[in-house]
Amino acid sequence: MGAWNLLLSGLVILLGLCGVLLPGMPGSWLVWAGVLWWALKDPQPLSWAVLVGATVVLLLSQAVRWVLPPRRLRADDATRRVTAYAGAGAFLGFVLVPVLGAIPGFMGGIYLAERLRLGRHGEAMAALRTAMRSGGSSVLTELFACLLITGAWLGAVLAG
Repeated sequence: MGAWNLLLSGLVILLGLCGVLLPGMPGSWLVWAGVLWWALKDPQPLSWAVLVGATVVLLLSQAVRWVLPPRRLRADDATRRVTAYAGAGAFLGFVLVPVLGAIPGFMGGIYLAERLRLGRHGEAMAALRTAMRSGGSSVLTELFACLLITGAWLGAVLAG
């Protein structure tokens, strides 16, 4: 596989990761499309295994999101800053504590944003609970699945 195709696949996956945090953008399907592009351009058994695994993970995450309460974040509840902090926290948590660190990182990012905005621990914890109840768990589920897929893709690319 050429470097340009690999770079394009990586950019589509990165766009998908950002798209998970933006309302109205099909982030998880962009991540899957990036893996699909990579698997089609580099037809190796490992790439097909990553594609099958990505498909299973995405379908499972969609099933989990379907079971969660149908609450959605409203524009006044989730500011861009909270979303950016949550996404950055999930990414840092995923890197620092592989795989499972994304969950406390996501919640820590929301807490930090709310703590900076509100100034007190109790109010920030209440805002974190409200954010997670009003749709944050759905975003976390999708983001976690996409981070898992991205980690598997990156590992397969680095492996060979």
